[in-house]
Amino acid sequence: MFQPIATCVSVGISEIMKKLLHTLLLIVLVVLSSTGYAWHDKTHIAIAKAAGYQYWFNAAGADITKTKAGAIEEKNHYYNNYENVPVTDKLVLDQARLYNSPSDEEGHLYGAIIASLRDYQTKKTSGKYAEYPMAFAVHYIGDLSQPLHNLPYDHFNQTHHSANDGIVDEDILDKIKEIEKNMYEIKLSKDDFEEDLAREIAKIANISRQLGMKLKAENRDMTKEEAYVQLGHSASLLKAVLKTLQGQQIRNDT
Repeated sequence: MFQPIATCVSVGISEIMKKLLHTLLLIVLVVLSSTGYAWHDKTHIAIAKAAGYQYWFNAAGADITKTKAGAIEEKNHYYNNYENVPVTDKLVLDQARLYNSPSDEEGHLYGAIIASLRDYQTKKTSGKYAEYPMAFAVHYIGDLSQPLHNLPYDHFNQTHHSANDGIVDEDILDKIKEIEKNMYEIKLSKDDFEEDLAREIAKIANISRQLGMKLKAENRDMTKEEAYVQLGHSASLLKAVLKTLQGQQIRNDT
């Protein structure tokens, strides 16, 4: 039997609306994820707390900055490793010159850590203003362990990005010990601070990249257990940075 014309039209419109809504949802997901967020705010704060950062409440500040600074800040939060090559110390140090550059399409997360800590050391005698570049560094070090911020921004990355950012965010502030259980000692020398730091950044970047590639191959998100291991890498590096640079500051001020 033939369906009434009105019914056919209604079904046709319904299918069109479903397709439109599906398309709009994809657009929204892409727009939200393309802003370069890594880990949600509470997760960044938890990393800072686990590392013992005195001003842990500033840890999400770099993401807040992006709402006004746009691409100037955004490119500091990721590295789209288009050539899929291992991260080296040299790559990390070379990226520092790109800090705050909006025209660098590939992103320069690793160099942003180096450059923001240079700013901190330059301003460390100027009271609270020294803590602003440190707060940015704290955030970037947190971003370093998010696997998808070390991979090309392809279809897999776009569709899985938000879920991985928030994988442990809901109750993370009650589970900081889960991060602490995965922390380990990193030593950064005072005399060769940048070289040591670049080596450790490269090491964590490659660990994160390898996990990201595994997630992509298996077409899945991180487990919470995997996320806590990743957060342990960031917290360990941040603790080492704070110990080295704030220790230097105390000695220089006395």
